[in-house]
Amino acid sequence: KIKKSYGQHEVLKCIDLKVKPGEVLSIIGPSGSGKTTLIRTINDLEKIDGGEIVLFGEDYIKPKEQSNKRTVFEGIKRIGMVFQSFNLFPHKTVLQNIMIAPNYHDKNVSDSETQAQALFLLDRVGLLAHAYKYPHQLSGGQQQRVAIARALAMSPDIMLFDEPTSALDPEMVGEVLKVIQDLAKEGMTMIIVTHEMDFALSVSDRVIMMEDGIIQVDASPVDI
Repeated sequence: KIKKSYGQHEVLKCIDLKVKPGEVLSIIGPSGSGKTTLIRTINDLEKIDGGEIVLFGEDYIKPKEQSNKRTVFEGIKRIGMVFQSFNLFPHKTVLQNIMIAPNYHDKNVSDSETQAQALFLLDRVGLLAHAYKYPHQLSGGQQQRVAIARALAMSPDIMLFDEPTSALDPEMVGEVLKVIQDLAKEGMTMIIVTHEMDFALSVSDRVIMMEDGIIQVDASPVDI
């Protein structure tokens, strides 16, 4: 029963949604329907005004003051997010960008271990040869693949994608969608806000269509 308002404008109107582990869920709908706000509530980037979010059967996020900060923080560490604009640090190399979060959160892991994992993830998204370049030396599609590798560096249980291809030139969309498709095949739990209908229908177990702050349709790609 998630509710979220900005002033008088109710963006999410009592949203009920269940996602199973390993499930890939795409959220589609017109601009302003609440799609991005909804996924941003899942990692506390947007505070909810009503309802609650339960993570793996345990209390996680409640409205503002009712949430336990420690519980929320521990939950957020299990969730990776990839944004529309890549949000890479321009003054750090590709490799350094991927190492930032593990270095910050996990003091027990050595630098060499973090680096080895980062190189493995770069290889996984097809960018090992670009490890020591800076973001401005990469194409948009390559930067977005670095952003995916960076989100995977914390070994998340869930990945959130907020229109991961909408800032890309058309010829770069495919390379990013391929990485997301590979994650789906590996059984990663994913929630994807997207306008790429063909992709949503091919990769998802379920497709949610939102409009005017409510879920209008929750169905399989075949039914959609």
